[in-house]
Amino acid sequence: MSFSANQRRIANIHDANYQSFVYPDGVSLGDSVLQLDTDRELGVGFHVYRMPAGMKTRRHIHNGHEQFLILEGELIEDDGTVLRVGDMVFYRDGTEHHSYTPDGCLLAVHIAGPEISTE
Repeated sequence: MSFSANQRRIANIHDANYQSFVYPDGVSLGDSVLQLDTDRELGVGFHVYRMPAGMKTRRHIHNGHEQFLILEGELIEDDGTVLRVGDMVFYRDGTEHHSYTPDGCLLAVHIAGPEISTE
């Protein structure tokens, strides 16, 4: 079985070029995404998500299940739960929350659909 070079994409999460994440209303908070599947909206499906130190996500509702794994750093959820390297998290469709990272973090994420901002 063979395939052509355009059927595969490879990137190293430590030195790849991440794309700035921009919300539908044009707001950018400094977060960025590494996503190889360009057929999907940025931040939907499987991707690596980078949050800079001091960033807080907008409060949002999940439009489909979300799962993520903390690869680097620490993430603090709005209920006070502290997530560290190696923690894997699952949020059900319809979950509403926001997150904060004091020193920056890197997450491997799978999200079924775009989040809906409540801010």
